[in-house]
Amino acid sequence: MVRFLPEAHFASSGAGDLQLLPLRFERLDDHRYLVANLVGDILLMSAAELDRITSLAVVPGDGLYERAVSKQLIARKNQTSQLQLLGLRLRSRMAFLRNATPLHIFVVTLRCEHSCPYCQVSRRSTDRDRYDMSEETAMRGVDVALAAPMQSIKIEFQGGEPLLNFELVKKIVVEAEQRSAAIGKVVSFVITTNLALLTDGVLEFCREHAVLISTSLDGPADLHNKNRPRPGGNSHTLATTGIRRVQEILGDDRVGALMTTTEASLDRVEEIVDEYISLNLDGIFLRPLSPYGFAIKTKQFGKYDASRWLTFYERGLRYILDINRQGRYFPEFYASLLLKRMLTDRPIGYVDLRSPAGIGLGALVYNYDGKVFASDEGRMLAEMGDRAFELGDLASDDYRSLILSEKLVGLVSASLTQCAPQCSSCAYEPHCGADPVYHHATQLDPVGIKPLSEFCARHKGIFRLLFELLEGSPEDAAILRRWAAA
Repeated sequence: MVRFLPEAHFASSGAGDLQLLPLRFERLDDHRYLVANLVGDILLMSAAELDRITSLAVVPGDGLYERAVSKQLIARKNQTSQLQLLGLRLRSRMAFLRNATPLHIFVVTLRCEHSCPYCQVSRRSTDRDRYDMSEETAMRGVDVALAAPMQSIKIEFQGGEPLLNFELVKKIVVEAEQRSAAIGKVVSFVITTNLALLTDGVLEFCREHAVLISTSLDGPADLHNKNRPRPGGNSHTLATTGIRRVQEILGDDRVGALMTTTEASLDRVEEIVDEYISLNLDGIFLRPLSPYGFAIKTKQFGKYDASRWLTFYERGLRYILDINRQGRYFPEFYASLLLKRMLTDRPIGYVDLRSPAGIGLGALVYNYDGKVFASDEGRMLAEMGDRAFELGDLASDDYRSLILSEKLVGLVSASLTQCAPQCSSCAYEPHCGADPVYHHATQLDPVGIKPLSEFCARHKGIFRLLFELLEGSPEDAAILRRWAAA
């Protein structure tokens, strides 16, 4: 009795027995290419090897055949397993589509006592009470948020400075907790604050209701105070003192900070990272300026281009890797997000790295005046007079009418990178995302002309850097893989 067919049965009969699976490639130089499959697995190849793959001039045992099969670049015509595996992996990466609108942002006030020249928000002075959200509007926002299909949602409070309307924040938290418990949902909360108005009462409420704190920290005192001025010139002292108080009372893991890269930051990335280390923060997000709000009015956006920011970013990332090599676990959060996309098939929550875009599907924003926007950046554009991403009004709309509005359906359908010009052929497309608000703001086109897009230039630069680091020092690669697994 023959248990196994002869070896010849399993051998390829040549190129006619093979099929090319979807692939994309990026030229690194005259001799090297990055070649990616449908879900973004990347191989480094020579021009000759890429030519052999695309012409199916490979045979079992030659090495290149095995590499191409393992990365799902080619398959035998009579086998469906490679296609099924690609389909399953793509389905896993797109699983976020089953979890509509997990984030709900309440802009409880536009008032703020800071006057940051790069601020993305068109803020108002502290004496303008008419820029506070009303309780009636807030309760309608809670109605919409709890109508989202997710069993677990997050409510984030933004401004302006939300602590200037903290009484409303408390009412929203208590109402959302009570109503979510009654319908079997779980709600978590975040307050985005500059910490200048932090009090014991605020901290006690946050501890009682498990509210997280998110703040801004741009670096050492002189840089932070320059970037984030306020009367008295003590914004850094208030921020760092507030961070330490939150850590002491709520716990080290209950506060996070974001920095924004201004022109003054470009030569000081090591000092910025050291400031985060000194405050025992759990990582840093090296973030560029965005083209909204005061960043445009004060001409801060445009003072440096993608190339200068990438130099800043690479220098910072290499410095952070050196810190990790010395035994301190300290990730750069944006690299961590991108590495999850590059090294795993897990969907990520970051709405800017989604296709279709995360606008509406990832978050809804309830403005102080009841207007509802598809993203926080869309709300910022509206404050500048451009209402392209305004979806409706809490006074007349519910969750269903907002999510199924013709405007949102049109914006989301236009945001698929898989079929967008330049994106559809990009090796990094599976790891990147569509940012229609950014491209509308900079090019008046939600799709954008990608060769002219700084969003595109920044991400391609980071992807290439991360790939080089993964292929370089084994120690650096191990650190990056640990970040991706976290």
